[in-house]
Amino acid sequence: MKKQTQTGRARRWFAQAGAALALGAATAVCAAQATVPVKHARGETAVPANPAKTVVMDLAVLDTLHALGVEATGVPSVAKLPPQLEQYADKRYLKVGTMFEPNYEVIHAAAPQVIFVAGRSAPKYDELARLAPTVDLTVDAKDLVGSVTRNTETLAAIYGKQALAKEKLDALRASISALNAKAAGAGTALIVLTTGGKMSAYGPGSRFGVIHDAFGVKPATTGLSVSNHGQAISFEFIAQTDPDWLLVIDRDAAIGREGVSAQRMLDNELVRQTKAWKNKRVVYLNGYNWYLMGSAGLTAMQQNVDEIAGALAAGK
Repeated sequence: MKKQTQTGRARRWFAQAGAALALGAATAVCAAQATVPVKHARGETAVPANPAKTVVMDLAVLDTLHALGVEATGVPSVAKLPPQLEQYADKRYLKVGTMFEPNYEVIHAAAPQVIFVAGRSAPKYDELARLAPTVDLTVDAKDLVGSVTRNTETLAAIYGKQALAKEKLDALRASISALNAKAAGAGTALIVLTTGGKMSAYGPGSRFGVIHDAFGVKPATTGLSVSNHGQAISFEFIAQTDPDWLLVIDRDAAIGREGVSAQRMLDNELVRQTKAWKNKRVVYLNGYNWYLMGSAGLTAMQQNVDEIAGALAAGK
């Protein structure tokens, strides 16, 4: 019911505000300023070169822009921002709704020259595209490194940051190559997400599958569901799988929700019998980077590679 109400409110607002006029203004800006043709998940859009006002509805895109030295005008409201993006909690940055529900009035008033969506905000693409040129940078979980690379290069082309992007992408590739070498003899791993007192496991091809698919860490089991919510598991499942490593993402901590911590939840008799627990190879991953951004931001992915590489090195 709430979602329907929000959708109805958005439709009424567009009708009352005359969104066609906003689109005409955005088109006029594009015509008066050099544009960059941008290919993205929804097709191709002409975006003003080095736009002065940028609205970002996705934290991973914001993370990449920040890594390239580009400052956004408007950002989504979240319970807590990742450390590298904490400056955006400041009131000088417009809060343009949530990652799921944009505040169209605020965005319209800001008169952005470009809007970026991805993942959680992508379903609102059509409405936002009526306000300004909009680019959908949703990533492909099955080719996450390739997606992050393409998105970084796309953003760099828009803002004239190609040299810096190349430098950071070269460093990322080198780090991933080094991680693959470390992972080759590190044994198997099971990726577990905890939330609300429940657990899910993720394997190759899943939203966190980059750990196996690109970083080279061998999965402890195969055939897990690749749905966005993973495969529900029990303590018995972890004991039976008996991984060399447990890589854990605490969703509740990442979104700022109170609940049983992953550390407390996994301190269980069955889990304590696994090789991972006995060898002190239970690694609690950065929930902000892994869950909120899905490792899809440039800084987030670099930090995630470094985090796993460090854990493997320390756990030998």
